[in-house]
Amino acid sequence: MNRPLRRLSLVVAFLFFALFASTTWIQFLRADQLNAMPGNSRQLYAEFGRERGAILVDGGAAIASSVPSDDQYDRLRTYAAGQLYAPVTGYYSLRYGTSGIERSENDVLAGSADELFYRNLSSLLTGEQPKGASVTLTLRPKVQQAAWDALDGRKGAVVALDPDTGDILAMVSSPTYDPNTLATHDGDAEAQSWKSLNADEDDPLINRATGSLYPPGSTFKLVTAAAALESGDYTADTQLDGPQELALPQTSNTLKNDEGTACGPGDEVSLADALKISCNTAFGSLGLKLGADTIESQAAKFGFGQSLSIPTSVATSRYPTGDAVAGPLLAYSAIGQGSDVATPLQVAMLSAGIANDGVVMKPNLIANVRDSDSADVIEEPAPEELGRAVSSGTAKTLQQMMELVVSSGTGTRAQIDGATVGGKTGTAQHGAGLPPYAWFTSFAEKGGKKVAVAVVIEDGGSTESAYGGRLSAPVAKTVMEAALDG
Repeated sequence: MNRPLRRLSLVVAFLFFALFASTTWIQFLRADQLNAMPGNSRQLYAEFGRERGAILVDGGAAIASSVPSDDQYDRLRTYAAGQLYAPVTGYYSLRYGTSGIERSENDVLAGSADELFYRNLSSLLTGEQPKGASVTLTLRPKVQQAAWDALDGRKGAVVALDPDTGDILAMVSSPTYDPNTLATHDGDAEAQSWKSLNADEDDPLINRATGSLYPPGSTFKLVTAAAALESGDYTADTQLDGPQELALPQTSNTLKNDEGTACGPGDEVSLADALKISCNTAFGSLGLKLGADTIESQAAKFGFGQSLSIPTSVATSRYPTGDAVAGPLLAYSAIGQGSDVATPLQVAMLSAGIANDGVVMKPNLIANVRDSDSADVIEEPAPEELGRAVSSGTAKTLQQMMELVVSSGTGTRAQIDGATVGGKTGTAQHGAGLPPYAWFTSFAEKGGKKVAVAVVIEDGGSTESAYGGRLSAPVAKTVMEAALDG
């Protein structure tokens, strides 16, 4: 072979190699990237034509399902009782993607998860679209509906937990939205709904139970009380300073009680009575004595500062550090003010951990994942401990103290006949001249059944009516009754 032919053959070989390499790069290495491109209508048709798995609640009712549609997408995602469950299910939209369980469990619902590979082999051989698996949530319809009805359209959130397992029995956020308006295949209607929801200053697309951070107010006194008991230097009967006004270090400002009076004779009150009447000055003085590091450590054991996935994402509750708890600010942080922030889920975890003899369980929304055809269980998460927050002895003392709050303290509106109920009220200031947030966190037990609940109502009317015991405790009572009777 002469030299020109050898050169030509090398050029041809190089061109074949380049063609092979580029084809491999496009078809295999860039496949996922190309499939995910918004302009890839072919991929979009394939995805929305697939039989997406249903989202179910306890008892088997479908709250999200895919039904045949008479357009190019073949199937339409629909949501039964959409507004009631939207903060949890999220939406499945042509233009705006996914949120909530639709996002966190997308691979399973779409049938593309690795654990479904062998089950979908027959679909690969026949060329059919693989079917998605169904996801059953831990939510109990009766408890969810009770929470929704009791909140009665007010801005806020409700979370109910099983203290023994961490299962989320109810999760309600208000205001909410109808995910059907985002799942529609009418592009103009979909865009209008998206624009309207994002322009709404009440942020209906946010799940307030897990995505909003609030000052926890006096519900945080449970953490401060736990830190004191765990130190070994305090008991429920230990006398604390509880004057009408508490002098604070490094400032002329004082910390005052809501009622404008001292918390006990001689400006002293026991730890148990301080919790029962929610004495600010007693817990402020206690916080100053315990120190920021002690309170921070105790808060962390309840879940503050920890990143959670349930499996949807959860905003991280935080106890402040550094300058945010320096000097007088430590007293405010000890009563749940200052820079303290928590999700309603975290506040429910406080009561759940105490009710579970000091062990905080990892919150969980998924009961099981099942194959769409055989109904075989593919995945069933087991209860998982987040950690021990307090000793069983401290938990028992806190239970008794919380029971006093409900039997004769600030939380009497949460009493339930025939049930043991403990709770803690909270009124959280969040801006000068603004109505405070009304909190209540609680646990109840009856006939071997347990439940823990947290309720927050935003801007609860006038300052005088916003106390958690007046607004939020009755909501918690309704939810606890539904859980115990279900």
